[in-house]
Amino acid sequence: MTTTPTTTPNVAAVVDATTLVHRTRSFRSVSALLAIAFLAVVGLTALLAPLLPLDPSTTDLAIRWQPPSAAHWFGTDELGRDYFSRVVYGARISLTVGILAMAAATAIGVMVGLIAGYAGGRVDDALMRFVDFLSSIPWMVLVIVASVFLKPGLWTIIFVIGVFSWMATARLVRAETLTLRERAFVRYARYIGVRRELVMWRHVVPDAAPTIIVAATASISTAILTESALSFLGLGIQPPMASWGSLLESAQGSLQTAPYLALIPGVLILLTVLSFNVLGDALRQSVSEGGAS
Repeated sequence: MTTTPTTTPNVAAVVDATTLVHRTRSFRSVSALLAIAFLAVVGLTALLAPLLPLDPSTTDLAIRWQPPSAAHWFGTDELGRDYFSRVVYGARISLTVGILAMAAATAIGVMVGLIAGYAGGRVDDALMRFVDFLSSIPWMVLVIVASVFLKPGLWTIIFVIGVFSWMATARLVRAETLTLRERAFVRYARYIGVRRELVMWRHVVPDAAPTIIVAATASISTAILTESALSFLGLGIQPPMASWGSLLESAQGSLQTAPYLALIPGVLILLTVLSFNVLGDALRQSVSEGGAS
């Protein structure tokens, strides 16, 4: 009588699965490091722009529409302005909008989600119906309508994007709060008479922090894209300030003569949003692995 080994295929399958997991983790780690490196370079360059020998405002019609060169790394625009300087200062505006709008949206979303999830009952129903109502309307339409009635400017854009982009964060925080409020340490804090506000901010919020961080990272990408779209439509950042979106809008009339004027800010928007998304995915994976362990 002969016996056929049956464990080898299973062992091979396990080895292949383990190898695939390690390769996936390695790819995500490399992608996250590249994203962090790119964001660090862009962020530091934008932050240190006033200290660099850059002049985004000086015009020289004799050298307009010059292609990228050693003298002008990104070329010059229709007024002969150094385009590298314009792009760097545009990064300051785009990143400022992304970060501050994210902060506003995260603050509103965390507050609404925390109250809805912890209070439950009618409070939860009322708040979530309001969130559902806002979510049912394409929020880009709300942003455009609000931008039309408000004076265009940096703070208007930050306010409008922050006020109309918090709903997804509220849903995530509410779901996390519904789970955390049933944990033993939260129930014990309620049992010994700790005030509701202290329970929420000292026990629930710290444990929901990973979810909040992931949501905030995604909000930055959303804010940058929204600002770029509004500026492209002429409803966003107004001259003399410039953002990547407004640079795209200005480049519409130069696509035939100087396509790099649209290509450079477009690629930077793409890479920045992609980097924030990759970073958010890495944070999400880290949080899920930490929870599983």
